Amino acid sequence: MIAIDLGSNTVRVVQMDCARLEPSGVYEKIVATADALHESGKISEAAVERIVGALNEAKERLDFKAPVVAVTTEALRIASNRDEVLGRIESGCGIAFRVISGEEEAFYTSIAVKHRLERVSMASERFVLVDIGGGSTEIIFVESEEIRSRSFPVGIVTVAQKYKSLDRISEELPGLMKDMVQFVADTRKNGAKPELFVSTAGTPTTIAAMKLGMNYETYDAGRINGTVLNKDDLKIQLDRLMGLDRESRQRLVGVGREDLIAAGVLIFEELFSILGFDESVVIDDGLREGVAIAACKGLLNGSA
Repeated sequence: MIAIDLGSNTVRVVQMDCARLEPSGVYEKIVATADALHESGKISEAAVERIVGALNEAKERLDFKAPVVAVTTEALRIASNRDEVLGRIESGCGIAFRVISGEEEAFYTSIAVKHRLERVSMASERFVLVDIGGGSTEIIFVESEEIRSRSFPVGIVTVAQKYKSLDRISEELPGLMKDMVQFVADTRKNGAKPELFVSTAGTPTTIAAMKLGMNYETYDAGRINGTVLNKDDLKIQLDRLMGLDRESRQRLVGVGREDLIAAGVLIFEELFSILGFDESVVIDDGLREGVAIAACKGLLNGSA
């Protein structure tokens, strides 16, 4: 089956082998869904064209004769032209997307991460997961079968575009993330005792790739899964990134991502402090894999 996650910056597609619960093909492309969304409140015409183009390209590369489940998240949750955009996408490539809630996003992402932790021999029944997206960040506490989560409107695209410089982002983040501090404090007070801090999405996986000597073209998800990062790793790789010229940065992390990843590192650093961990385990699998696994197991919408 095929699962698609249209995020605020990237469209990610996976073809899942339901017998093995492992991908048999993947596709992803930066489409900048949320570009200028914070100014206009709308998904732009150019973004819609990029999305349709990417999805049609994915259809050429993967087996779209299989069942398809397509979901989208924060950018479409808040866009005032959501219905028009979804209609344009469906007419342009024949794929109908469903806008899911932050709670659903957390549920499906946690399925994928729990599955991958088991596959890399790092299984845990008690962990906290952060998913640092383009338009939002999810904090998800997993306690055996119980999930406590919340989605916050702080993402690498919206923050980078609104505040422009890293100095300004650093100044604003404590205020932007105060609700996260309260949520974490309340959740711990109510009994959550995570043993592991897990991170997913573009910023953690990119920093892990840089640490392992990869660039955008040589990125290998299999090597990323289970990589451990600490705050020193974030500082070292951010300093490295910012010390390069723009062309070299783009080669390292991808065209259109160089400023976003830098903003994401600052968000990631704050999350280390808020959660009180010294290390984080990075997992590449996320929402698209979780939706696929849930579909394979007949769990779509089952616990969301």
